[in-house]
Amino acid sequence: MYKFLAFLLIIIISPFLGGLYGIIHDQITYTISEEYYTKFKFIQFGLENWGLGENIGTIENPEIKLRNPRFGATIVGTLATWWVGLIIGSFLGIIGLFIHKNGKQMIQTTFIAIFINTGIALFVGFIGLLYGKTFLINNIPSHWFFPKNLLDTNSFIMVSSMHNFSYIGGFIGLMIAIIYSIKQYYKLK
Repeated sequence: MYKFLAFLLIIIISPFLGGLYGIIHDQITYTISEEYYTKFKFIQFGLENWGLGENIGTIENPEIKLRNPRFGATIVGTLATWWVGLIIGSFLGIIGLFIHKNGKQMIQTTFIAIFINTGIALFVGFIGLLYGKTFLINNIPSHWFFPKNLLDTNSFIMVSSMHNFSYIGGFIGLMIAIIYSIKQYYKLK
């Protein structure tokens, strides 16, 4: 019974942790490229329809102006990652149900695993930022979307790269978090 309650707690808290990661991540990337948000993400997430701002662009050159763009980046970060936290928490929680002997051990191990996962995702995201800066700026992928009215294409590329790498880091982090959970089982057995 306690393990099931631990599982429910993990399922409830992990989307909040995922959203928090997205908020921090997107505040960092907003600092690097405001245009990534005003000319892409705010439009993608339809923030002008939330009453937060207005579309000041044209159909050919869309751009959203928000009264508080940092708050907009917070919304985008939350919406883009809460569900990743839920998936990660679900995987780790299900594994915990099967391998840990009690709820306390399950919660301790699973939340450490979630933080390991988060750290790896952030680290790989920064590798993506560096990759974007050192390689992609001079070798732009032909299939990438760019708004026509970009003023700072290089920053847009770096932030795009960081976002893509962060999702890859989330997957790698999940694999390492699963390994950590299983090792903890054998260590505590």
